[in-house]
Amino acid sequence: MKVGIIQQSCTDNVESNCQKLVEGIREAAARGAELVVLQELHNSLYFCQVESTDHFDLAEPIPGPSTALYGELAKELGIVLVTSLFERRAAGLYHNTAVVFEKDGTIAGKYRKMHIPDDPAYYEKFYFTPGDLGFQPINTSVGRLGVQVCWDQWYPEGARLMALRGAELLIYPTAIGYESSDTKEEQERQREAWTTVQRGHAVANGLPVIAVNRTGFEPDPSGQTNGIQFWGSSFVVGPQGEFLYRASIDSEEVAVIDIDMKRCENVRRWWPFLRDRRIDEFAPLTQRYIDEK
Repeated sequence: MKVGIIQQSCTDNVESNCQKLVEGIREAAARGAELVVLQELHNSLYFCQVESTDHFDLAEPIPGPSTALYGELAKELGIVLVTSLFERRAAGLYHNTAVVFEKDGTIAGKYRKMHIPDDPAYYEKFYFTPGDLGFQPINTSVGRLGVQVCWDQWYPEGARLMALRGAELLIYPTAIGYESSDTKEEQERQREAWTTVQRGHAVANGLPVIAVNRTGFEPDPSGQTNGIQFWGSSFVVGPQGEFLYRASIDSEEVAVIDIDMKRCENVRRWWPFLRDRRIDEFAPLTQRYIDEK
């Protein structure tokens, strides 16, 4: 399978961001991509640096204007497209939602972000209600896609549940970057931890992982922090965690990567982790913490 990823910076001009994405999607399709994956909340700036009710104006229903735009493009180009939108489900009820389009432009399915962070410059709990669709893969003409969003990528349980439900790829649209007050050494540790944990999902489940992050600097409108330098580094790894592609830290990129899906089947035969799981002993995993009796 040929997979296209688009790593880009964003501005406060939604129309301009979308037009640049359209150009990138067209380029990826022209280079043979059958599946194209975009970054988290790609239509706008990462607005969660501050808590402001004005930003709810960026949200839209699904289906809505953005699904019309990206659905028509997927149909025109004959690709499966993974997008990331700010969903207005109802007044006062919003989600961070990945929407997947089939090659005919229809919505193949959606995933609402399950794990919602609340950290300095990442005030997502103010905006997003935790997802209620579960860890359910989305069936498409290119395979069964295990789509999650950003903060979900730190949790092995979500990746495992997607795999147990037959996902053939794990996909993570992402918006993550450096806090400028951290040392260069700490920044690098964070970026490598982000990469390593997702490579671990690939190895543990015998599946390719696609992580697409934004790049560029976005200032904090409140001035309380120094803003976020998104670290790019979008990547695709194979079922043993091997890099098939890794993007730069600070450049916009459109890349098309070959994934050998047959190899995933072979890796699972060599390393049958699902066979050897001690499911009879895993019930305590549903507890928040296991206190000593």
